[in-house]
Amino acid sequence: MSKGLKKQIVIVDDHPMMQKGLSMTLESDLGFEVLKQFNSAEEMLREYEELDPDLAIIDISLPGMSGLELIKHIQSRTPDLKILVVSRHDESLYAERVIRAGAKGYVMKLEAGDQLIKAVKKILNGGVYVSEEVSERLLMGMVGGHKDITESPIDQLSDRELEVFEFTGKGNTTREIAEKLHLSIKTVESYRARIKTKLNLSNATELMMYAVKWVEESRNEREF
Repeated sequence: MSKGLKKQIVIVDDHPMMQKGLSMTLESDLGFEVLKQFNSAEEMLREYEELDPDLAIIDISLPGMSGLELIKHIQSRTPDLKILVVSRHDESLYAERVIRAGAKGYVMKLEAGDQLIKAVKKILNGGVYVSEEVSERLLMGMVGGHKDITESPIDQLSDRELEVFEFTGKGNTTREIAEKLHLSIKTVESYRARIKTKLNLSNATELMMYAVKWVEESRNEREF
């Protein structure tokens, strides 16, 4: 296959080893070429239109602008660009929000390489790639007029607040969350205060208990 016929892909992920692994997996297929790798959303937004890729692979947790915000920016500027999210975050917690933002698929970083190739091919062919469980939930949401999605208290949270909430539920301290999301401790504390207000929680203990319960329920739903 000539180089000109290869599908052009850009990667946005701030972990060098993950960038390398994704690139190697993608370029093991003769139909794909990785045009460029970006460490942040801001870097991609400055250059991707000039590169004119067929697909963007984006992580959720990025320094500065989050991956979810990046998806929304891309959708407003070039809605035809296909997007696949590849993230360490649990699919059951984020896939619905990612699809609503405009991405066409979600693959967890723990998945095997052949899943990545399968997802990319399906999306480039006009499809949507999520797990069977998430696909069923999305369809049920459509049938019910998205009632199950929009009535969730968690849906009030912004994309970054959701990340802070998830990490809280997984037992991370404020400092650990700050390091994972490339934020200051003060900023994480501010997000936690907003989460408590939106979810009508009185204190940090209530927030922790609510977050732990939500993460566990989401995991159980996915396993079931």
